[in-house]
Amino acid sequence: MRSIPAARFKARCLKIMDEVKSRRETVLITKKGKPVARLVPAEGPVRGVLGCLAGELEIRGDVMAPVVAASAWESSR
Repeated sequence: MRSIPAARFKARCLKIMDEVKSRRETVLITKKGKPVARLVPAEGPVRGVLGCLAGELEIRGDVMAPVVAASAWESSR
């Protein structure tokens, strides 16, 4: 995260806002070296549907096998 003094932010506000939007990078605004505000992108990054659960799930067993054995279908008749 980049930090910038309030006076410099005031002088270059519009340019810094454009950079935050395009780079999706947060800027910390300071006064006398102490943080007073944080400028963050308005929207979070857009995540696609494909691969959104990558690394979150673990496949166990045969995913193509039937859930219920064929013999169970025969006994229900």
